Amino acid sequence: YGASNATTVRSWEVIYTSLEVLIAVGCCLGNMLVIWAVWSCRALSQTTFCFVASLAMADLLVGAVAVPFAVVVDGRLKTSFHCCLFISCVVIVLTQASVHSLLAIAVDRYLRVYNPLRYRGAVKKKHLWTAVTICWLSAFILGLIPMLGWHKKDTTTTENSTITCHFITVIHMSYMVNFNFLACILTPTIIMMVLYLLLFNMISKQLRKGVGIRAVESSFYHKERRLANSLALVLVLFAVCWLPLHIMNTLDYYMIVKVPPVAFHIGILLSHANSAINPIVYAFKVPKIKMNIFLTFNIQTTL
Repeated sequence: YGASNATTVRSWEVIYTSLEVLIAVGCCLGNMLVIWAVWSCRALSQTTFCFVASLAMADLLVGAVAVPFAVVVDGRLKTSFHCCLFISCVVIVLTQASVHSLLAIAVDRYLRVYNPLRYRGAVKKKHLWTAVTICWLSAFILGLIPMLGWHKKDTTTTENSTITCHFITVIHMSYMVNFNFLACILTPTIIMMVLYLLLFNMISKQLRKGVGIRAVESSFYHKERRLANSLALVLVLFAVCWLPLHIMNTLDYYMIVKVPPVAFHIGILLSHANSAINPIVYAFKVPKIKMNIFLTFNIQTTL
């Protein structure tokens, strides 16, 4: 029975690693296309697409950095305690960068519809880059907090200076549950959902006026609603992909339910898959990005 169980565990490890590799490739290729599409059509001059590019960069780094690191911190590397802690923090930083980019997109969409003329005139390119910098800087600060002391006890000694690197042996679950999840992920997600509800309500009110608004305004609100639908879908997919893992962490931390390791691995896969799904949403739901991606493929095919 013991040998059979060990074989099952090894088989699952192979499946898990293979799926992570596929997700990483999807993240890198898909988000590179999105970044190229945004850059090539000069849509960075538009506020929303600047933040979409920021989100795509975070998703690209998930595939290029976070997924390999997540595999490493699953007990596949012997390293020093603080090296393992840093690798684990990098994974958290990229999650925070995604959340902050999503929040920036939601705020941008809301303000653009709430007062379109004033917002369009007031927001300059330097303001966009400042906002993107704040998104990433705050992500680094919040994600690297465990490096400042909020971590598990360092059990290494002079004689035994290395540990088998596991995420849960270095990152304190009180940080992951009470701070990272409840304060830094769940709270912004609720704020974003409220903003999108208010946004859709404003657009619906304007469109219900019918003949009371000009054709140009009607076209503006129809475009805003289509784009808001696509970006709200990105938010919903983020919640669907990330909440299961954090809910499992919460249930396990407060000893409400004992969550099996396989369930955690599935939750991790789902969270990483979110970064590979986003480019598919952009490619099929956001007209400007869709047009430039297909144009890129057509040019390459012609050449």
